[in-house]
Amino acid sequence: MEFFVTHQAVDHYSGDCSVAFASKDKSNDNRIIQTYLDLHRFEPKLASTLMLGKVEGYKSKRVLVVGLGESPLTKKNFIKVLKSLSSAMSSSKVKNVVIPLIEVEDANEAWIQASTARVLKNESYKVNKVGVKEEPSDIVLEAVNLYSKNNGANEIQKGVAIANGMALTRELGDLPPNICTPTYIADAAQSLAKNYDLECEILEESEMESLGMNSLLSVSRGSSQPAKLISLKYSNNGNAAPIVLVGKGVTFDSGGISLKPGSGMDEMKYDMCGAASVLGSMRAIAEMNLKVNLVVVVPAVENMPAHNASRPGDVVKSMSGQTIEILNTDAEGRLILCDALTYCEKYKPKTVIDIATLTGAVIIALGKHHSGVMSNDQSLVDALKVSGESAQDTVWQLPLDEEYDDLLKSNFADMANIGGREAGTVTAACFLARYTKKYSWAHIDIAGTAWLGGSKKGATGRPVPLLTQYIMDQV
Repeated sequence: MEFFVTHQAVDHYSGDCSVAFASKDKSNDNRIIQTYLDLHRFEPKLASTLMLGKVEGYKSKRVLVVGLGESPLTKKNFIKVLKSLSSAMSSSKVKNVVIPLIEVEDANEAWIQASTARVLKNESYKVNKVGVKEEPSDIVLEAVNLYSKNNGANEIQKGVAIANGMALTRELGDLPPNICTPTYIADAAQSLAKNYDLECEILEESEMESLGMNSLLSVSRGSSQPAKLISLKYSNNGNAAPIVLVGKGVTFDSGGISLKPGSGMDEMKYDMCGAASVLGSMRAIAEMNLKVNLVVVVPAVENMPAHNASRPGDVVKSMSGQTIEILNTDAEGRLILCDALTYCEKYKPKTVIDIATLTGAVIIALGKHHSGVMSNDQSLVDALKVSGESAQDTVWQLPLDEEYDDLLKSNFADMANIGGREAGTVTAACFLARYTKKYSWAHIDIAGTAWLGGSKKGATGRPVPLLTQYIMDQV
């Protein structure tokens, strides 16, 4: 799918399809279109669509009418309109289209163009079935022409770059765990480094052991797949302190000795979506060639039960020197992240943001709509919230009070790795906060937003839009 800017009036477009928007509280400017709407008794509800054939006054073969509901059109509703538009074009086998500029509340043309490109490109993502050779379709949307009063090509390319980052995130997330192992993620990072001239470092288990990363290694101990600590560095802003993104990379989470129930365990291949999202964000930022210094760190492991796996009751010493009583081996994400967060100190970061499918509790609290965010820096949370609203990839702040931290007390170590049934998302963040006292830090729990289940099972690509928008906002 390619995107182009056009200054030509939409009704002069001679291609496959032209889009016409219609709202409930405004009469359509084109009386001929309005006549068709009346004829078809089409009510322009939000995201409703009507495909018309040849329309007088339009040079295109077809006209797709898309309902906007009532004014004003919010950013959230605009995204819904774009998804509906994409679905209608796909079902009608549209190959090329022109889309007029539209007014969106609190949004300028640059945001509209970038968002349109990102959403339409992301909606075209298709899961590649493993070992199944699918015939390429000759009926796909190939060209999208966006009407612009200005030269919006740069903004469109930003949207495409973010969609490409989301695609990488979704591809890695959707792969089966027998393919997407820690070594596979390391190879994917090395490919990114080669394609975008990045610095890449892969630490093996022996090197992590030398650094004292016993917490991280306690998770991979029961697996035949060796752990990897992956770092990618993008330098495009002199000696400025970097933004560091840390992504949880548990390529499959059986729960270890604290074995998970069998139902739905297949979805634990998505426990590496934090890792996938930071790699996707790196791709997007590098593709945009932003003037920023960015580092991504990925602790990649597989959590399996075995004769040598960690047990509930074990005590391990983390890289920071703090000791941890492992009460539940299924609370493994924090065990790998804490060593990765200590490792981040070497970069002297401006900000560190970790992204993890960390707790089922966040799904109970926030569902599939918002990602949870907790932080030791309120200004960072505020910036993430603003970026999330702009990208329509939102976060919701949860507390990080010392009363919750008290739940991690242990009789046998500096802390336990769980705090009981109450406030599981918050106590997980409190655990991580003990390793982030030397820098500004935020934790984003994406367990509810990184993938969908059921008939729509698949990775979503979130929170790549949020992360890339935050980084863009810092430039």
